[in-house]
Amino acid sequence: MKNILIKTVALSALAISLTGCIGSNAVTGKVMEFNIEVVDNRYARAGVNFLLAPVYGITTAADYVVFNSLEFWTGTNPINGKPHIFDSKVDTKFKVNDELDSSLTEAPVDLSNNRSIEVGEMNQIDENTIEMEITYNNGDKGTLHGVRDGENVSYYMDGELVSQTTISQLETLQAEQA
Repeated sequence: MKNILIKTVALSALAISLTGCIGSNAVTGKVMEFNIEVVDNRYARAGVNFLLAPVYGITTAADYVVFNSLEFWTGTNPINGKPHIFDSKVDTKFKVNDELDSSLTEAPVDLSNNRSIEVGEMNQIDENTIEMEITYNNGDKGTLHGVRDGENVSYYMDGELVSQTTISQLETLQAEQA
């Protein structure tokens, strides 16, 4: 079970990070900017570039795996604020956006709605149901319900199913964390 979970998480992370290969490479751009500003001579700049080669490798990896991925999924690079290149308005050969749902034509993730739980109060409703009243740091409120049905447990956030697990999976997790 643990191996399947690890493989699933690893494959998901790989799939998400592969979306980051194309982007504005903002971290690498900052190093390049430093490289150019450090000295005014083109040959000295080439020397600095050679010395910074390992740094360029690290920044390129950071751009590809982290920052370009964030740029792809949110539509904006978190370092330089530029929109993702895939959102550029150009004269295209094939026009498909007009035939798609509008939710499929823009970056799907909005990080401006980032919030964390400030207060959570747990109550047992009955022997098969728990409820957690949540207050977020921005003042929003929500309710999480956990409902046991035999061996299965379903979790609902404000009435919408968000996850399911089993009692044995929860017991395994508890044993691993003990």
